[in-house]
Amino acid sequence: MSDENLSLEDENRIKKAFKKLDWHEIKSTNSWALFKIMSEFVDGFDKLARIGPCVSIFGSARTTPDNPYYKIAEEIAAKLVDLGYGIITGGGPGIMEAGNKGAKSRGGKSVGINIILPFEQTSNPYIDPDKLITFDYFFVRKVMFVKYAQGFVVMPGGFGTLDELFEALTLIQTKKIGRFPIVLVGKSYWGGLIDWLKNTVLAQEKNINAEDLNLFSLVDTADEAVEVIDNFYTQYLLQPNF
Repeated sequence: MSDENLSLEDENRIKKAFKKLDWHEIKSTNSWALFKIMSEFVDGFDKLARIGPCVSIFGSARTTPDNPYYKIAEEIAAKLVDLGYGIITGGGPGIMEAGNKGAKSRGGKSVGINIILPFEQTSNPYIDPDKLITFDYFFVRKVMFVKYAQGFVVMPGGFGTLDELFEALTLIQTKKIGRFPIVLVGKSYWGGLIDWLKNTVLAQEKNINAEDLNLFSLVDTADEAVEVIDNFYTQYLLQPNF
């Protein structure tokens, strides 16, 4: 009996995963996938290597312009541009649009790293035309976010935002990449998650170390978010340099 929660497309994907392929089919399929993945990496590296220091802003694609978090994201982006940073977003609507809009309003570099999805994701109009890149693969896109960002600003969002947040935290925690500031914006939104990390993940199960909770900052305002990033680099006598 079919699970009523599965669409026909889901069922077909499951069946396809169990289908036996001969070597020719495997080799042909994998080879084309590898070429596509390589081309996305090359295109991303080529375009993003020239943009200079940037901050990535994450958050829900569903956030509307009248939402207070949209306004805060737009303000954060504008203030960061005034300090010399460019802005990278996922290139879509919602918080991503707010970030690019804020960067554009100050004449800063406005980068969109878009993804092809069956819903939600269309590029917003505030991205610099030469800095819009569209990917098929989420994992390639995530590499670009981390490799070319000097900081993460994480606004309220859903699964995709959580994915980006924990990807960055894991890479820093395991020392696969250098430390950079991660700022969560919205104490009421993120408070429950942080309480769970402290009380369950750390205190009860001991699945992280106490110092891992210092890998991010929690703020409520645009000024606080920008201050965290600015202070982080000021203490190391580093300045963004376009």
